[in-house]
Amino acid sequence: MTDLLYEMGCEELPSSFVEGALSALPKLVADALGELRLSYGGITALGTPRRLTVVVRDLQTQQDDLEEEVLGPPTRIAFKDGAPTKAAEAFAKKVGVAVEDLIRKETDKGEYLAGVRKEKGQPAAALLPSALASVTSAIPFRKSMRWGDGDLAFGRPLRWLLALLDDEVVPVAMERLDAGRTTYGHRFLHPGAIELKQPGDYVEHLRKARVFVDPTERAQVMRDRLAAAAEKAGGTLIEDDFLVGENLSLVEDPQVVIGRFDDAFLALPEEVILEVARDHQRYFGLRDEAGKLMPNYLAVVNTAERPDKIAIGNDRVMRARLADAQFFHREDLKTPLNDRKKDLAGIVFQNRLGSILQKVERMEALVPALGQLVGADDDTVAIARQGAGLCKNDLVTWMVGEFPGLQGHVGRAYALAADTPAAVAEVIADHYAPKGASDDVAPTDAAALVALADRLDTLVGCFAIGLSPTGATDPYGLRRACIGSLRTLFGRDLDLPLSETFRRTYGCLSGVELDLDEDALVDKLGGYFRDRLRGLLGADLPLDVVDAALGAAADRPLDARARAQALEGLDAEVRAKLGEVFKRASNIAKDAPDGEPERGTEAAEVALFDAFAAVRGDIERLTAEAAYAEAFGKLAGLAPLLATYFDEVLVMHDDEAIRTQRLRLMRVISETCRALAHLELLGG
Repeated sequence: MTDLLYEMGCEELPSSFVEGALSALPKLVADALGELRLSYGGITALGTPRRLTVVVRDLQTQQDDLEEEVLGPPTRIAFKDGAPTKAAEAFAKKVGVAVEDLIRKETDKGEYLAGVRKEKGQPAAALLPSALASVTSAIPFRKSMRWGDGDLAFGRPLRWLLALLDDEVVPVAMERLDAGRTTYGHRFLHPGAIELKQPGDYVEHLRKARVFVDPTERAQVMRDRLAAAAEKAGGTLIEDDFLVGENLSLVEDPQVVIGRFDDAFLALPEEVILEVARDHQRYFGLRDEAGKLMPNYLAVVNTAERPDKIAIGNDRVMRARLADAQFFHREDLKTPLNDRKKDLAGIVFQNRLGSILQKVERMEALVPALGQLVGADDDTVAIARQGAGLCKNDLVTWMVGEFPGLQGHVGRAYALAADTPAAVAEVIADHYAPKGASDDVAPTDAAALVALADRLDTLVGCFAIGLSPTGATDPYGLRRACIGSLRTLFGRDLDLPLSETFRRTYGCLSGVELDLDEDALVDKLGGYFRDRLRGLLGADLPLDVVDAALGAAADRPLDARARAQALEGLDAEVRAKLGEVFKRASNIAKDAPDGEPERGTEAAEVALFDAFAAVRGDIERLTAEAAYAEAFGKLAGLAPLLATYFDEVLVMHDDEAIRTQRLRLMRVISETCRALAHLELLGG
C-alpha cells in the first residue's frame, strides 16, 4: 500500500467551478481505480482557484491476479458439424486460451461455451498515467475551454501537473505537460516552485507557501481572521455561511481588509445595506455592542500587502452602490406603499392566471378561508388579510427593481414609514419564508396564513391549467412551494385539511379558464402533496412508519406526523409483529361481509374476540382524541393474540356460518385499526 497525490495546476477557476470539481473528483477517481482493480483506503479532494488535487491513501501498488470464468456464445452457434466457428475462435481469443481449452456450461438458457480468463496483475504505476489523464478530462465544468492547439477541454488552461506515487513520479502527460514533483505556492506571496519528495509533504509545504489547499482548513482560517478583524474594528461579525462559501473558492490565503462607508448611509434600512455588501460585493457586515449595524464591512481578499490601498478601492465601490440605494429609497418614499397596489396590474404572474394584482386579490380572499380552517382568531385573520393586500406592492419600487433579493424587506420598511401597524409590516417581510431548505418558517400565524395563501394560489392555479412539474422541469417552483407549505404547517402547528383547502383555493380562481375540474385538481394535487409529505417525514422517521400513518391521515399533514411519531415510539420488534399480523388480517378482511361478529367457540378465537371487545371503544376514543401513543399501545396488546389466532384457527372454515363470523371479526379489527394507521404497511 502507498499514497497517491495528483494535482492539476491551472489558471484561476471561477468559484463555482472549484466547488463542482471537488464534489465530482472523489467519485471519478474511485470509478477509475475500480476499473483498474486497485483497492484503496480513502480518497480526498483538495483545491483552490489555481489547483484541483486528489489524494488517495493506502493505494494498492499491484493489481491482484485475475482469474474469472467468462460465458461465451451458445454451443449451437460456436460449433457447426463439430468444428469451431468464428464465434468460438473469437471468444477463445478474447479469453486468451485455445478453443480446445474452452468448456461447455449448462445454463437456464441452454448450453454455452465458457472459458477461464487469467490475467497477471500489473503495477499501479503502469496503469495510473492513462487513468489520471482520463479523470482530468472527465471533470465536469459548467463551461469548458480549449487553448492553444490542444484538444483537452478544461475549466481554465492547465499550467502544471504533479503526480506522485509514494516518492516516484507518475508519468501523466497531457497538453504538452508532463507530470513531475513540482507545485507552486501563492501566485503573489510565494510564486516560486516547490519540489515535493512524497505526497505527505503536500499540505504542509503549500501552507508554508501561503496556500491553504484544504477547503475545510481554509474556511476555518477565514472565519478566524474575520473574527479578529471584526474585533479590531470594534464590532462583532455578522456570521454568514453563504458568504464564507462564496469567498472560499476565490482565495488561496484568505486575508481580510476592513472597509468603511459614510455614517449617513445608516439611515437606509439595514437590509438594504447588507444586501449591497453581501450579494453585490461579497462583504461581511459588523454590529456594535448594542447590536446596531456599523458603518464598516469586511472584505476577504487573496492578498493584502497594501490593505489601505485595497480599502480605498473597495470603499469607492461600496459608496457608489449605497448612493444608488439612497436615491432609490428617497424616490420610493415619495409614493406611499398603499398607493402602489394598482401598479401590480402591469406585472404578469402567469399568462392564464393573470397579473400579480389578480393574484393578490385571490390571496386576500383566501386568507379568511385558511384562517377559518386552522381556527385562527379574528385579529390574526385581519392582520393577515391586510398584509396580503400589501405584500407584493414593493415589487414596483425602484429599490426592489435594483435589488430583487430585498422584496418583502423593502415592503416592511416602506410600510412602517407609512405608519402601517408593525404586525402588518412584519407580514409583508415574513410571508416569503421559508425561502430555502434551512430557513425558518414565518414567525407568526398571520404571516404563515399569507405565506400559505401565496403558495397555494400558485400550486392550485398551475396544476389547474396543466403546469404541474414534469421530471426536472419546474419553472414556477412548485416543488419548493409545496415543501414550503408543508414546513409552514409543521413549524406553526397548523392542522390544515388539504382537500378542503384545495377546494377553497380553487374557488378563488373564478374567471380563469381551467383544464381540471375541482375533483380532478384535488386528486392530482393531493397526490403531489402526499409524495412531498412522505419525503419530509421520511427524513426523520422510518418510511414504513410514515406510509402506515399516511394511509390513515395523508389529508392532514400535522395529524399524519403525530401518528407517525407515536408509531415510531413503539419498540421495533413490536412494530414488526404488528405489521405481520395486521397484514394478514387486512388481506382476509377484503372478503368479509358486513355485520358484527359473534364470539365463536375455539379458545384462540374467544381470547381475541374478548380482548378486542375490551379495547375497541378505547382505541376509537383515543384515535378521535389524537392520543395516538396510547392507542398504539392498546393495539400492540392485540398482536400476540392475533398471531395465535392465525396459528390455531382456520378462518376460511367449510361451514359458511362459522366462516362468516370469523371474516367479520377480521373486518372489524382491520377497520378499527386502519382508522388509526395502515399497520399492514409496516415492514414493507
